[in-house]
Amino acid sequence: MSTTIDPVVIDRVADVARAARVAARELALLTRAEKDAALHALADAVDTGAADVVAANAEDLERGAGAGLAENLLDRLRLDETRVHAVADALRQVAGLADPVGEVVRGSSLANGLQIRQVRVPMGVVGMIYEARPNVTVDAAGLALKSGNAVILRGGSAAASTNEALVGLLRSALAGQGLNPDAVSLLSGGGHDAARALMTARGLVDLVIPRGGAGLIRTVVTESTVPVIETGIGNCHVYVDAGAQAGMATEIVLNSKTHRTSVCNAAESLLVHRDAAERVLPGLMAGLAAAGVTVHGDDAMNRYARSAGAQHVPISAEDDDTEFLSLDISARVVDDLDEAIRHIQEHSSGHTEAIVTDDRAAARRFTTEVDAAAVLVNASTRFTDGGEFGFGAEIGISTQKLHARGPMALPELTTTKWVVEGDGQVR
Repeated sequence: MSTTIDPVVIDRVADVARAARVAARELALLTRAEKDAALHALADAVDTGAADVVAANAEDLERGAGAGLAENLLDRLRLDETRVHAVADALRQVAGLADPVGEVVRGSSLANGLQIRQVRVPMGVVGMIYEARPNVTVDAAGLALKSGNAVILRGGSAAASTNEALVGLLRSALAGQGLNPDAVSLLSGGGHDAARALMTARGLVDLVIPRGGAGLIRTVVTESTVPVIETGIGNCHVYVDAGAQAGMATEIVLNSKTHRTSVCNAAESLLVHRDAAERVLPGLMAGLAAAGVTVHGDDAMNRYARSAGAQHVPISAEDDDTEFLSLDISARVVDDLDEAIRHIQEHSSGHTEAIVTDDRAAARRFTTEVDAAAVLVNASTRFTDGGEFGFGAEIGISTQKLHARGPMALPELTTTKWVVEGDGQVR
């Protein structure tokens, strides 16, 4: 990226942000009923315009395929009518969730008679910088609206036509509800300068959330002058302990790896306790072979892969840290739980880690000692998701530790203010 931002782009982004601040002040005054009615209107608009969205998406897919976009990225970009309707339904789910704005986090009466309470309030203007994920366009708009925030969207150029179609529908629906359409804005054009102008618009933008690959996230975290919530990549592990049921282990690993490979909660690494290897790995490797997964394994793991007819290659040091986002998995046999935890702590991205075991003591150690946003016992890594957690749509999965961690939904898009009421007290 150039260190100098085009002044024309800076001015354009500043104008968008100022308009968004006006809209944010208006949104902060809405009742839950008004916000929920707007969300239903947005959902209806997306449903009604599904054919137009799919047509616009076809343009993006054709352009992406012609540019050599990887298949996993094309999958993230793709919207058919079923996916469009699912995105609309996510807005309706958000409407059904509790409104965090106005919630009293804590409060007390002081000895001097002052009544104090900490109350959730909107962030204000949220900037979203993301790649070829047009579902994020609608999810972010819906979550921002419900939490009383205006949102400025900077989607990747690969989804330009789809995002234009979606945001056009959302803004028209907002206007139809008598709301300020600048509550949802799309930054189009401007190249990298538009993204950099957004993440350096301190004083106009209150929060930036990046969502995408490691390069995008690293750039936003290191260059932004606006506060950032970091959503990290997912180098997620499944550890099969000595006390694991073979059938359960196979189902969990296969679902974690193959249910959808292009997402951040897909498993990328497999660890199997040496005492479980002979019992678990023949069936597990047969399942991976049938699914077309390539095993990047150590010598012990690849012996089982070879016997089962699974595609396999020798594991490299880089494989332990790779988010493949494809039908590939790094795999090692470990001596015990201690080695598994050490390996995960060294190579985890802090997203999701899972253990398969019937040993409660092992499960407790794993959940206590493994440092990740989500730690699962006897369940697929694919459950680390706002919708699966009952939050409705999510705006991302935070792998940092300040303010928000794990799937981020409505409460994570609020901050708090202190309200103090007295009857003439002075200090």
